[in-house]
Order: sequence, then C-alpha cells, then structure tokens
Amino acid sequence: MTKVAVVTGGTRGIGKAISKELKNDGYLVVAIYHGNEEAAQKFRDETGCSAIKLDVTDFAKCQAVIEKIESDFGNIGVLVNNAGVTRDGVLHKMSEESWDYVLQTNLTSCFNMCRAIILKMRERKFGRIVNISSINGQKGQFGQVNYSAAKAGMIGFTKALALESAAKNVTVNVVCPGYIETDMTAAISKEVLNSIIRQIPEMRMGKPDEIAAIVSFLASDKAAFVTGATISANGGQYMV
Repeated sequence: MTKVAVVTGGTRGIGKAISKELKNDGYLVVAIYHGNEEAAQKFRDETGCSAIKLDVTDFAKCQAVIEKIESDFGNIGVLVNNAGVTRDGVLHKMSEESWDYVLQTNLTSCFNMCRAIILKMRERKFGRIVNISSINGQKGQFGQVNYSAAKAGMIGFTKALALESAAKNVTVNVVCPGYIETDMTAAISKEVLNSIIRQIPEMRMGKPDEIAAIVSFLASDKAAFVTGATISANGGQYMV
C-alpha cells in the first residue's frame, strides 16, 4: 500500500526539507502551498512531488483537498502541519488583522487539517501527525505576541489530540525549531541576526534538514511509542 504524507507549507524552507526527507523515506508526498507559484513549480521540478494550492485557513477547502488527495493518491498516513507566517509588532500597536492573520494561518490551519483527516486515521487505526511550532511558542518573543500565542497553542493542541488518539494508534507530536536558515530568517537584519546567534550555545543557526530528520523519525515505526512529545531543536538557546 502506498504511504501518503501531506506537508503544509511544504514547498519552501523547513517544509521543503521535510517533504524531501519523507520522499526519501518512501512516502508519496503531497505538499500544500498558499501563493508562491514560482516556488511551487520549482519544488515540483526538483522533487517530482505533487504540490497543491490551498488556503489552509479555510475549513471547507481543507476538507475538500484531503478528500481529493485520498481519492487521487491513497490513504494519508502522515500529516505535517508546517504552514506559518509572521506579522510582527508590539501588542499596543498590533492591528486586529495582524492578530487574526497569524492565528488563523499558524493555529487554526492546524485544526482544519487535523479535523479533516483525524477520523479517517482513527478508523484505520494508524496515523502520524507532526506539528511544527517554534522556540518562540515556548519562551515568547518581543514583538511576536500573535506568533508566540499561535505557536504555544499548537503545543497544547498537540498534547490534547495525542491523548484523544493514542488508543487508536495515532501519534501526535510537536517540534519546536529555534532559528533556522530559511526565507523567514533571511528577512531579519544582519545586526539582529548576529545578536540572536550570540545567544545560541552552538553559535550557529539550524538547518532545515536537521528539523526534517526529526520529523522523519516521528513519522516512522521507530517512534510508535512517542506521542504528545514536544521536541526542541534550538542549539541550546532555550532548554525546557
């Protein structure tokens, strides 16, 4: 039976690395993207994987896409919720739109995608769900009340869903990357980035492949007894 894995935000950065790693593990990978058509086509050309455009904040569209993926490719065994955005700003200056946009894209999308597949995983008595949170969901970050709240919410969401799903052989875990070399961190000024790196005991940023390796493990049979876990990968910057 074909093993199908779905990765949201799966055509760039950490998501792209996860998609490639899962493909190497033998999965038929379907990457979800929102708007960057050029990156999506480049991903298709490089990997041979499918990439489907989807607004993950839309509940009904998530339901429809999950149904289509299962119809076209087979049963989904792995779901990785990696879609994420930032709209930084201190709370006393933050707009309602910035709050809603970040919460919807980072956290509500996690609900939408899990809600669309969880019943099927429970019925089949197998599933691996991996949610990608952030170091800033663990410790908070100045100017990121919206992002920190959304990423912290993913951690609580993961633990609760893990409890609900464990008896059905569906594991749910969360990975909290620190600062990783991606397009998102590339937008940070060099001065700020250097100050961040000085706070990391390993004195470097992480690489997308290092996060992908953790997801690969959590999706594998080797991790069958791991559920509800929060795995930090931040070079020692923040220890829980």
